[in-house]
Amino acid sequence: MSLTAEQITIAATQLFDAERTGKQMGLLSVSYPEITLDDAYAVQAELVKQKTNAGRKITGRKIGLTSKAMQRALNIETPDSGVLFDDMHFKHGDTVPSGRFIEPRIEAEIAFIMGSNLRGEHVTSEDVIKATKAVAPSLEILDTRILRSDPTTGKARVIFDTVSDNAANAGVVLGDLTHAVDAFDLRTVGAIVKRNGEVEETGLGAGVLDDPVTSMVWLVQRLARYNDGLSEGDVVLSGSFIRPIEAPAKSSFEADFGDFGRVYLNFE
Repeated sequence: MSLTAEQITIAATQLFDAERTGKQMGLLSVSYPEITLDDAYAVQAELVKQKTNAGRKITGRKIGLTSKAMQRALNIETPDSGVLFDDMHFKHGDTVPSGRFIEPRIEAEIAFIMGSNLRGEHVTSEDVIKATKAVAPSLEILDTRILRSDPTTGKARVIFDTVSDNAANAGVVLGDLTHAVDAFDLRTVGAIVKRNGEVEETGLGAGVLDDPVTSMVWLVQRLARYNDGLSEGDVVLSGSFIRPIEAPAKSSFEADFGDFGRVYLNFE
């Protein structure tokens, strides 16, 4: 790693403060040009520590950057991951209060609900299926506590910024139905996502590393490198198969997954 322990703590504190105040901070990749992916995950880990110390409870994980298009856009070859907390969960059909987020966006995903603990660097797809209690349609709410671009240089946010910022994670909404993990071919589960009644995006589960189960395998194997894993009851967002959709005030979203279910969410 290139950052010192003090720099990691400072960065995490700035991120936590940005979320609490609703005021974005500058790019870490500008403040620390030497930052690495390991540094970014260390900042995220410190941020998670500060949130749990403040009383928040971990409820699961999210996987991001699972599509090739998003990976190419950020010049990376791997997904990223973040942590879900209890205050991030909204109910199907909820209205997000005004000012709750800074620059919210929406993605459609297949959520896994864990029925048992799962960990290990040699975990397989079969292990994921066996440990999964149910799958469900979901929407992820993204937000950014870091500016999307540097106002002075115009430099865009990069992977080190988003990973540090808990992989841009902000909220999760599970849909109206849950299913056994083998009830559908998850590769062919798709969604039509509308904003204010107009179709914005469509996609299929295969957009997530060819199979959302593969995404889950990647996550468990990555967590194993840090002696971590998934726990019974965890909700895991397996990765979006649509591009992020801006969610301004007064917008409403409907994600129609067909027989798999639906998800509705509104913004005040």
